[in-house]
Amino acid sequence: MIAEILLLLAGHSSSLFPANHTLNKDISPLLHPGEKQCLESLGLIAYRYRKVKTSCSRLQRSPSRYICALVASLSQILKQEYEALVVETEAKVLKRDPLLVANAAFVPLSSVRAIFSAWDAPLAALSTLMDELESDKEWKAGPLIDMLLSRSKTGVHRVAEIFAQLSIAVQSVWRSHLTALLVHGSLAESEPLATKDYTLIESSFPSCISPQSLELIAYVGRAIGTIKAVKWQKQLPRTLATEHTLMLERVLPDDQHAFDTVVSQIRINVGEWLWMNILTKKDIDEAVDSLGNYFLLRNGEFALSLIREIERLKISRLTNRTGSASMIREQDLNLALFRPLRPLLPTLGKPLTQSISLANAGALDPSLFNSQLLGTPLALLYAIEWPLDLFLGRTELSAYGTLFSFLSGLRKTHTRVHGCWSSLSNAQRARRRWTGLGEGGTSEDQEMRKKLLRRGWGIVRDMGWFLDTLLGYVMMDVVDVEFQKLKAVLSKEGASAEQSASRSDPAPTNQAPASSSTVQKANSALDFTSLRAIHSNYLDRLLNGCLLTNPGLTSVLQSILETCEHFVAQVERWGGDVLPALLFEGSLRSGGGGVGAMVKERWGVVAEIDETLRHLLESFYEQLNGSISQQAFSSGVDTSKSVFLGVSVANRSTVNMSRIDKNMEDSRRHVERLLLRLDFNGVLSQPRKGGSSEQILSGLPST
Repeated sequence: MIAEILLLLAGHSSSLFPANHTLNKDISPLLHPGEKQCLESLGLIAYRYRKVKTSCSRLQRSPSRYICALVASLSQILKQEYEALVVETEAKVLKRDPLLVANAAFVPLSSVRAIFSAWDAPLAALSTLMDELESDKEWKAGPLIDMLLSRSKTGVHRVAEIFAQLSIAVQSVWRSHLTALLVHGSLAESEPLATKDYTLIESSFPSCISPQSLELIAYVGRAIGTIKAVKWQKQLPRTLATEHTLMLERVLPDDQHAFDTVVSQIRINVGEWLWMNILTKKDIDEAVDSLGNYFLLRNGEFALSLIREIERLKISRLTNRTGSASMIREQDLNLALFRPLRPLLPTLGKPLTQSISLANAGALDPSLFNSQLLGTPLALLYAIEWPLDLFLGRTELSAYGTLFSFLSGLRKTHTRVHGCWSSLSNAQRARRRWTGLGEGGTSEDQEMRKKLLRRGWGIVRDMGWFLDTLLGYVMMDVVDVEFQKLKAVLSKEGASAEQSASRSDPAPTNQAPASSSTVQKANSALDFTSLRAIHSNYLDRLLNGCLLTNPGLTSVLQSILETCEHFVAQVERWGGDVLPALLFEGSLRSGGGGVGAMVKERWGVVAEIDETLRHLLESFYEQLNGSISQQAFSSGVDTSKSVFLGVSVANRSTVNMSRIDKNMEDSRRHVERLLLRLDFNGVLSQPRKGGSSEQILSGLPST
């Protein structure tokens, strides 16, 4: 009977268990209850083992490499451990081992049951695994690795060990595919990790890989694959490819920290080699110039033309009452963008103009000013193409989008206030043809009309002065100065990089810097590490200088722009003049005395806007003054969201920390100059008493 049981445990059929693990009914009455229980337990173990082996024989014909690797690893584990245990037990019986054979005459079933009890839980878990694998016809690498890793996290040590070995086998096959992508830029014909355009297939990656590493993998694979596809003159050095292969062979994706570190280092090495061989200083200069002209509105003709086109689009579309024509579509916005671009292509750069577009911002642009230009959230989008994405990412484009929203909103409001000034001037000249030096009407009405006109002129003058001052500060002291600094740094360090590259070997083999040597050499030649640091600091200074990193100031600025837009829209609604025409109904009071109802109504509106504007200007000045003594100028670019995992913080701490104090001091000096311009006559620093309606510029001599 012992021989029958051992054959059964080895995977053979037996008359003891005619169906599955159910004991034969003819033998069952002849057995002691303890013997019956031991036989049923051994039969269940044998049944599960036979089921696992049968499933392995079916699954090994699967077209999936990952399933085949799992089955091969499982078969090896069963052969080396379970089957070896059966053979070892049989040898002990034949040798009459006193630990197993009692009195050298018989073998207790309980002893055999005790020997194989260690495989109760593992075979049960493996049987469940086989059922799950066979229930799905197609298994991707990501879900398969996730399932094995989740099953390995159990309190049963033997089960955890077996599933860990199975996951390592599947991860090893997946790692070979990843090595082909990161080192050679090639994709497998079956079960590839990415599509032909190097867009990662989500189901091919386990969930233990961080989103940052996924972006780095896509970037490196696309870069290497593109270089090989276009048959570039210089290819990635073989020594660097060998080094990256060895680095990947030492890690698996379940060790997230080590895997992220290796992928990040490969990204750095490939990026530095690409900088020395692919992306040139000319490409960077063109990108910086075009981003400055588009997003920072350094090209004034483009900015004004864009504002005029959008205003014309709103009038032509939103005043039309015929169905679908009364809405603004995305293609209308793009047409409004490219109309002012057409005559400016030689100065803005034609290749980059094909990558920008206007679209409804939605959740893309969190800026407070994104609805200032159109009245609904609007964003200027730029599609980054390789190799410009070597130093431009989503974080940088988000900062550029915020700057564009603020600058375009400020420029648009400034243009509208100037248009309101022209409208008031034209109305004044037309009225004086009939009223002479006065404003017309009865004596009481004439005095009130005079006050209303003067107060309206004062509001427009204060608005124009504030917007002139702020726009001049932003465009000249911040944008233009920082842009020239960036160009100077790029020219200086770019020249040193080209000189060092020209002195180096044309086929360099040591272009892959270590994690510390990259930073140490960042000051001697411009590479991607220093380029990203310089550009990030540049955006920080722009955001700080434009006051966009201070939530209190941006909120007050938004309210000031809305107040200006409100007043301009009110004047337009009144026909382009603050005063009502003398012949309008309600302009003069019936009976020949007092002030007309329309004049009183407009006086109330103008007075309210005046008080609101004055309060906002004083609040803006106070908060701006208080921000100097506080550390309100923080980094505008969130480096925690950077795709350069583990690099940004190190680079910024070593390359940029020496410049942070100087940058903070420059931003503080910019703000001090703005404060001096705003309070040139001491009116804002000395608030009005008793709600006086005195204008900010009332002390200036009239021209």
